[in-house]
Amino acid sequence: MPADPAQPPATRSNGSMASDVPAAGPSRRRPRPNDDKPPATSDLQDAANDDDDWDLDDDEQPKTKKARTRDAVHDDDLYLDTINRNLLDFDFEKVCCVSLSNINVYACLVCGKYFQGRGKTSHAYMHSLDEDHHVFINLATLKFYILPDGYQVSHASLNDIKFVINPTFTDAQVCALDTNPKPAMDLSYKKYLPGFIGINNVKANDYVNVVLQALAHVRPLRDFFLLQKEDDPKQSELVKRFGLLMRKLWSHRAFKGQVSPHELLQEINRASKRAFKFTEQGDPVQLLSWLLNALHTSLAKRGRHHLIHDVFQGSVAIQSQKIALTADDPQQQAQGALSAFDADQAVTATQTPFLMLALDLPPPPLFQDEFERNIIPQVALTALLDKYSGKTPRQYGDTVKTFQITKLPRYLILHIKRFTKNSWTLEKNPTIVNFMTQGLDMSPYVAGATSVLKYSLVANIVHEGKPENGQGVYKSFVYHRAQAQWYLIQDLLVEEVMPQMVSLGESCLQIWERADE
Repeated sequence: MPADPAQPPATRSNGSMASDVPAAGPSRRRPRPNDDKPPATSDLQDAANDDDDWDLDDDEQPKTKKARTRDAVHDDDLYLDTINRNLLDFDFEKVCCVSLSNINVYACLVCGKYFQGRGKTSHAYMHSLDEDHHVFINLATLKFYILPDGYQVSHASLNDIKFVINPTFTDAQVCALDTNPKPAMDLSYKKYLPGFIGINNVKANDYVNVVLQALAHVRPLRDFFLLQKEDDPKQSELVKRFGLLMRKLWSHRAFKGQVSPHELLQEINRASKRAFKFTEQGDPVQLLSWLLNALHTSLAKRGRHHLIHDVFQGSVAIQSQKIALTADDPQQQAQGALSAFDADQAVTATQTPFLMLALDLPPPPLFQDEFERNIIPQVALTALLDKYSGKTPRQYGDTVKTFQITKLPRYLILHIKRFTKNSWTLEKNPTIVNFMTQGLDMSPYVAGATSVLKYSLVANIVHEGKPENGQGVYKSFVYHRAQAQWYLIQDLLVEEVMPQMVSLGESCLQIWERADE
């Protein structure tokens, strides 16, 4: 039947004909304010400007009134159920997987990949169209957006993702860390102990992992970085990434019971001018020495904090005297000098601060026992500490020196010199150092000590295997105060051990805590 020319065709409220609207199902796109109105010329111009500046942080752009309306925050969204938390990993460096840029990076919460920008020409925008992934988070501002629509969304169910990216702690939570023995639960419902989780070995960074595990249990250092604000502009990148890793190690709301130090490894490599790499095994003693000095320099320069020196620095008095070595028998005269200083020669006295004390192991035996097996020598830790009694002169070339501690730090770091390098190879001294994990008395080695100075072991770093070409591995023993339990941590492996096992390894580094702490 022909249409009546007097009747106008059916139209919608926006002026479009009903016959022009496809009869499809409901769209997944949420209705937006002013969707029933055609875009104004100024709105189109604003959108074009956003597209031109997609490589900049959209949140840092000056907002017009119309732009603020367009970026209105929604409290819910139908796309939030597409988030896959099992694929999210925020431990790696925040760079776009396409452009490799670290400017204005967004993470896709559906697949976990990083993309740059959210404008119409950005990689994140294209990814949302190509893969039908819609929920993104700005890794700098921790704001959530729905793409390709480009509007911001806020919902209480997203707070756990913010916490995983940047864990935060309150004073009460920090105080309870050493008294709460309860484990936490990850996304897979596996139990883990905050502060006692594995650190991923990217390639050969086990020497870095053991140092980080040991420092994570120095309470003043740990508490400072757990309460640190990541957005403090005065802090260096090394301080920020070190603090972020400490917070992730102690997080009780992690998605998985392990952490990757990739971001910190990159910054250590850059700040040390490639002296410490995660592709080649290094020396944890040298790394710890460099890291403490680098953290102290950054904190003291910008924040005026002397935390590192307050925690680890002590002082030792050194008396030195030159000796004359004859060409006929230099060792005989040197041995005579080791018994006491020569009264006719001048003695030089100096005060030297230290962050760690070096202990010399006795040389290993050259012969095998009656069963034709190598003898594993043993020595007491107190015998090694006699070096700092001030009564045992030691020869260093043409100089004889005595050492005596004049000030003990709150946390004492002992470096057991186990490796020596000759002209051909790197040699390892297999001597086992015997010690008790509690009640180490340091008063015999401190000048003018009138009371007992007890120390308890916090962490013990050991080396197993051959020393050359990275064939050996480093492990750390750390103490859980709330459980009164020792744990062995080797990269991702975390297991309980008996206290007697702590001293059976070939110790390289030890951190002791003063008993009154």
